[in-house]
Amino acid sequence: MKNKLRIILESVIVGVLVFVLTVTNIFSSLDYIARDAMYQRARGIDSDIKIIGIDEKTLEELGPIQTWSRSYYAQLLDKLNEDEESKPLLVGFDIIFAGEAGEDDAVFARSAEDSGNVVVVSHLMYGKRAEKNAKGLWAYPVTNMEVPYPLLAKATKYGYSNVAQDDDGIVRKVVPSEEYNGETQYMFAKVMYDRYCELTDTQPRDIPLDKFGRSNINYSGVSGDYEFISMIDVLKGEIDPRTFSDSIILVGAYAPGMQDDFTVPLGRGQEMYGVEIHANILQAYMQGRFSVNGNPYILGLITAVIAMLLHFLFRKLKVWQSVIVLLASIGIYVAVCVALNNNGHSFNLIYFPLITVLSFGYALAINYVEEQAKRKKVLNAFRKYVAPQIVEEIAKKGDFNIKLGGENRDIAVLFVDIRGFTTMSEALEPEQVVSILNEYLALTTASIFNNSGTLDKFVGDATMAVFNSPFDLPDYEYKAVCAAMDIVAGGEAIEEKFMKEYGRSVGFGVGVNVGPAVVGNVGCDFRMDFTAIGDTVNTAARLEANAKKGQVLISDVLYERLKDRIEVKDVGEIPLKGKSKGVFVYEVTKVLGREEKSE
Repeated sequence: MKNKLRIILESVIVGVLVFVLTVTNIFSSLDYIARDAMYQRARGIDSDIKIIGIDEKTLEELGPIQTWSRSYYAQLLDKLNEDEESKPLLVGFDIIFAGEAGEDDAVFARSAEDSGNVVVVSHLMYGKRAEKNAKGLWAYPVTNMEVPYPLLAKATKYGYSNVAQDDDGIVRKVVPSEEYNGETQYMFAKVMYDRYCELTDTQPRDIPLDKFGRSNINYSGVSGDYEFISMIDVLKGEIDPRTFSDSIILVGAYAPGMQDDFTVPLGRGQEMYGVEIHANILQAYMQGRFSVNGNPYILGLITAVIAMLLHFLFRKLKVWQSVIVLLASIGIYVAVCVALNNNGHSFNLIYFPLITVLSFGYALAINYVEEQAKRKKVLNAFRKYVAPQIVEEIAKKGDFNIKLGGENRDIAVLFVDIRGFTTMSEALEPEQVVSILNEYLALTTASIFNNSGTLDKFVGDATMAVFNSPFDLPDYEYKAVCAAMDIVAGGEAIEEKFMKEYGRSVGFGVGVNVGPAVVGNVGCDFRMDFTAIGDTVNTAARLEANAKKGQVLISDVLYERLKDRIEVKDVGEIPLKGKSKGVFVYEVTKVLGREEKSE
């Protein structure tokens, strides 16, 4: 009961840990790593989205981008739109055209207006201190905005190009809209998507947003996945116009020196150009690949209950079963979280698996400690009635169980009793009786253990021992007889001592039998006695009852097994109480081969 209560308490602690960590997300940096690994993977890019990059090749031909005439962009649009049947569906410039630069501004604005499918970017500037917004949430307010020069702004649609970076600098989220000067401004990819829906007569889909107005991007491709074409190749007419037919074109920086690259979660720490990030966000809009963080309290409660149940199982199951349960539970949890993320609800990944693994490790360790303590307890119990060498063998093998019931074994059974003990105990003081009894019991125990026997029990002044139980014992019949002879010999040695001290003579009668018996623990769950029962045992007891002082009586069955190794005197057939037929009995006078065996 106490152990069960402790396991329940451990399970509750496990559940509380899972709940608190899930709600607080205290190890958010580690959770980001897990989320990036499981939620962000290359899902396959949309081949209709293409990138015309301002790469090093283009910069070598046209010079630094800051020196460019805006007529280059007009020429690019004209090239893209020169064939009405193969013109792109939509063109987005991830380039800030702020401020007027000269007469070419009008040329570019006119080309954009004629194209009718151009979106450009603006850029938001935020305050340095967080303030409470209209929803009562702390956020950094937009303090200024760079917009395209007036002619271009009138000829196109525009949206801000800012991307949201987490504390570790990785772009995982988008903020689709911001408030500035009382007006709602939308991000570049959102404006592109809305324009795409207008041109294709598609119903725009809403994306999930958290209370801060953010959504998690589920990227579709890594850097370099989207089809890339150098801008200079398009301007020179080296690209077949049909390449851009009904495509969505994004024009932007595609060279390291242009400082428009960001760290993204896909590929863990991989750098990606801003124009590629916008391509991923646009595709996420088109395919509904956004998610928001789910309610951590709900997740915490559910996973806490499951973790508690798992810990309870870990404390009860075998190791291999626990390993299967552990791996299955973590696998199912991760699979469910990935599926939920793909359907718009993102949850943290590490806390349930982390605590579950720790729970498993703790259960493994404590179960081992408890098992060792149990083994030690059992071994200590065995030491009281089993020969030391057998105990050592048990300790090495570890293959023992304490349970009710028994097994059929062929064993040798030895009974020994003090002759005249009752009369002697009446004549002596209690302390003297106990002293004699203790010395006698020490002698019988030592003789039994020295011959690898198992001390079954003491019954008053009688001792019962078995050989070949609870474990197999080679040559157990012979060892049982040797133990009996050692007891008789030892009795002769201490008889003189007792005569001097107490004026009493002490001798032993021994009976030994061999045959089948039921061996095991007999009793109930809270009190068991390891013993042997059956006719073999009863016959041995009857032999001992008929043995005179200094006699070792054995049955004819035992004699047949050992007749070449012992010397005996025929006692003859004697009736035994409880048996219908008498038993032919022998008195052992000498055991042969002990000296050679000991050598």
